[in-house]
Amino acid sequence: MTETLWPNTITFEEALADAASLTDSLLERLLVVPPDLEARVYEAMRYAVLAPGKRMRPFLVLTSARLFGVALRCAVQVAAAIEMVHAYSMVHDDLPAMDDSDLRRGRPTCHKEFDEATAVLAGDGLLTTAFEVLAHPDTHADPAVRCELVAALAAAAGAAGMVGGQMIDLIAEHRPLDIGAITRLQRMKTGALIAFSCESGAILAKAPTEARTALRGYAHDLGLAYQIADDLLDVEGSTAETGKPVGADAAAGKATFVSILGVERARSQAELLIGQAVAHLDLFGRRAELLREAARFVISRRT
Repeated sequence: MTETLWPNTITFEEALADAASLTDSLLERLLVVPPDLEARVYEAMRYAVLAPGKRMRPFLVLTSARLFGVALRCAVQVAAAIEMVHAYSMVHDDLPAMDDSDLRRGRPTCHKEFDEATAVLAGDGLLTTAFEVLAHPDTHADPAVRCELVAALAAAAGAAGMVGGQMIDLIAEHRPLDIGAITRLQRMKTGALIAFSCESGAILAKAPTEARTALRGYAHDLGLAYQIADDLLDVEGSTAETGKPVGADAAAGKATFVSILGVERARSQAELLIGQAVAHLDLFGRRAELLREAARFVISRRT
């Protein structure tokens, strides 16, 4: 792969695979296991973040950066950081105190492979290392851009974003939520990191407000559609397909888009959201075709 991000002829499948390869290669270099007593937490961090997966968020980072001609090296730094935060969130979500899951991405969850205390520390390590990566000069020569990336990811991952969404998700086990509350939950828990992934390319490029607004709108609709697709998989999919237990939300009595809307209305809503997401990309013309394909992939995936 050259310093230029992807030729116009690359397919969505090729770009997704390249994003995964580039991100995983950098994660391998960033998380070298030291020959010291703390080695176990590094092993757990690597186990979590290098688990097989689509790497959709890194793909969105690299593809949004491609719109503005951002250097590959810079974009991959951000891609690695977002994948660390995503992995940390899954490690903590799977803990007995949260969702109490034994399987993730087709293999034992981090606390099952290691132990609960190590899993907590591995999640903490991934989260903090992500901000170390964003703050490094390799991410961008301009310290102001690095600061903006740090602030944006902190907001997306924190109590006003993913962490707050997880809190609402825990409350949903004991209190019925209406469609408005479910939508807010998913915008925070899932959508906030997707929004950062899409907008990060514009931040790296110091792009104008119009471009950032378009990417934010795309990400908003994409994130909700992504969650509806997850809810549908939890009802219609299998553990063999998804690599994690299915039916967990229904068993816990949680309200979801599917439980409130029903399967067919939920699927129609996801399709509507994807149409809206794609419309936000008109500003970028043909340059945004990979993002359009990503939107269509979100509601057709089986994992």
